[in-house]
This record gives sequence, C-alpha cells and structure tokens, in this order.
Amino acid sequence: MSLHIIPITGEETIMKPTRPLTVVIAACVLAGCAITQKVTPVESLSGKEICIVVNPAVSQPGFLTAYTRALNERGYTVRELPPGSAVNECPVTSTYTANWRWDLALYMAFADIKVYRNGNQVGQAVYDAMSGGANMSKFIKGDAKISELVDQLFPTRLRKEQS
Repeated sequence: MSLHIIPITGEETIMKPTRPLTVVIAACVLAGCAITQKVTPVESLSGKEICIVVNPAVSQPGFLTAYTRALNERGYTVRELPPGSAVNECPVTSTYTANWRWDLALYMAFADIKVYRNGNQVGQAVYDAMSGGANMSKFIKGDAKISELVDQLFPTRLRKEQS
C-alpha cells in the first residue's frame, strides 16, 4: 500500500490512500456480501416418483411444502419418508436442509437439496446467503427460490404421458 502525503500548512499533513487501497477495500466488502448458488442438475430419471426424507431440523414447515409443490409442477409425484430414512429406500430419494436468519426480516439464508438414485447422489442444489451481509438481494421469497432451485436441479419436465 502506498500513501501520498499532502502538506497542508506548517506541520499538518494529510495521508491520502491511493487507488489500489480503495480497490482492495471494495473487493473485501463485496466478497463479504456474497450470495452463492450452485446446482448440479439431475440428468434424467426413469420414474415419476421422488421420495423426500422429512427433515425435522428445518424450522420453517413451508420449505417442504414449497419443494413438494415445485416437484409436482414438474410432473413428479412425491412421497414423504420419515426422518432418518435411508436414501436407498426408494429408487429416487431426496434430502434437504435449510436455515433462516433474521436481519430486518426473516429470510432463507441457506438451502441444500440432494437427489439420490439407488442410494448414489446424482444431483444437488445449494443456495447460500449466509455471508449476505448488506446485500439486499438476500431478502428473497423462499417459495420462489425453492422453485428456481428445483427448475435448475430437474431441467427436464416430465411429459404428460409420463405423469
């Protein structure tokens, strides 16, 4: 970091940072306000049923409702499995976790949806606003974000004759 010393009068001086310091500070602030989303889509599924292992640790019951609705809209039927069920209990099984935070309003800060075929992970969608800081785009509607994640996770809609 370099500083320019600008003499004012007599013994007073002002130390003024140069542009590189401003860029570093801006980068740190922006990185600290990052919201990330990463999706590894499911390539294809042979059946129309997806079993979801219920996660009682997710405090907002609306998450499961929104996830189920989004899958139904894509042509899938959903069967809920009890908490702790094995991911190989159905041909296609999904697990999820989600966290909410309060910052002026309640918002979904984190969601992780995993999809398994015959016990092997074949897809995952992660939304992470835990480091959202002052980024106002963290205040999303949870239902809309869940639907968006499902659309990206399952890019192929089932045809009418399949559903």
